[in-house]
Amino acid sequence: MVVVFVLVLIVVLAVLAAVHWYVWRRLVRDVTTRGSLPRRLGTVAVVALPLLSFAALTSSRAGAPFALQQVVAWPGFLWLALLLYVTLALLVGEAVRPLLRRLLERRAQAAAPAEAPAAAPAPVPVPVPDRAPTAPEEPAEAAPEAAPGTPASDTPASDTPAEVSRRLFVSRVVGGAAAAAAVGTVGYGTYGVLRGPRVKRVTVPLAKIPRAVHGYRIAVVSDIHLGPILGRAHTQRIVDTINSTQPDLIAVVGDLVDGTVENLGSAAEPLARLRARHGSFFVTGNHEYFSGADAWVDHVRELGLRPLRNERVEVAAGFDLAGVDDIAGESEGQGPDFGRALGDRDRARAAVLLAHQPVVVHDAVRHGVDLQLSGHTHGGQLWPGNYLAELANPTVAGLERYGDTQLYVSRGAGAWGPPVRVGAPSDITIVELASKQA
Repeated sequence: MVVVFVLVLIVVLAVLAAVHWYVWRRLVRDVTTRGSLPRRLGTVAVVALPLLSFAALTSSRAGAPFALQQVVAWPGFLWLALLLYVTLALLVGEAVRPLLRRLLERRAQAAAPAEAPAAAPAPVPVPVPDRAPTAPEEPAEAAPEAAPGTPASDTPASDTPAEVSRRLFVSRVVGGAAAAAAVGTVGYGTYGVLRGPRVKRVTVPLAKIPRAVHGYRIAVVSDIHLGPILGRAHTQRIVDTINSTQPDLIAVVGDLVDGTVENLGSAAEPLARLRARHGSFFVTGNHEYFSGADAWVDHVRELGLRPLRNERVEVAAGFDLAGVDDIAGESEGQGPDFGRALGDRDRARAAVLLAHQPVVVHDAVRHGVDLQLSGHTHGGQLWPGNYLAELANPTVAGLERYGDTQLYVSRGAGAWGPPVRVGAPSDITIVELASKQA
């Protein structure tokens, strides 16, 4: 197992090194002159930014001071998102590059006849003496200078100044467009996260719930991811949004935090102001087990949320609400226990299950769950990450049916790593239960 991990790590590092070299070549080397200040600054940035990304990814688990985590988080995580989209844009630019060069060459050729010099007069014969004095050797013809702004060492010797100038122009246009597209995409995606999640409404018909439960509203929020970037203000926005919907019950389905209670306890305090007729409930996600799950369970209980750790409650409205620990807890001897949470119950009553990861839906089907509420996937968070998320999860976002069980997966209210979402906007979902008897 260790050997496999090392091999995977080597492959990942090699790919990252190759991607950074490609970005440096297209955005730094191809558009600057050797020894110039822009080239030196660009090279330093391409070396320093991945180091900051590594620090951002590892500082929390390494126990670094929280202030240091906050310092490296913004540049380190944002660079990961920028790297993704600038690489994709540059790859698209590879198809545009030869077309643009060909267009410029044709325009140059069309303008050439008008600029051609007049023909030189025919040479006049000159008598040559029998013994002409030896003439000094003519100096070798100097090589044509490279176009201004282009280093000779980066230019093939056979290229004319015009060809060099065209290549430099194309590199700067394509590189500039790629950088602008990446910055715009990441900027808009960051704004979406910092603005806060929007409310999404979904109606779920359940055969077993009585008519009195028709229209019952559960506010589902997952993947808040409090950490060095998203803090107390983020929590307050989520609380205000949930309370504005006036739900009957609130379900926080895991990945509340990326850090310890010591560092983030105050950031979670606005959760104490959540209001719902039948209370607020919490289940652990995989990130809680990276951050001290037991301590966080105690803390959210102090804030007024009820943790469901492989247990269930009978909601007065007329259905069972169960919750299981995340499968990441198995490494600590915890993890989901469906028999404990759902065994010996009256299966004539509808059962709603809170479980962080959608992958446990097949266990839910076997235990007669009517509706499972999950998160974890972030909807992919950064396109095209949704395609990777589909490989590991039965459902990436939305409502789907598995046998007699319906599974709803929220995209989450926060973001992990880069505080950026592209193609997967954050949400808080109001799940409205509909009785087929109504």
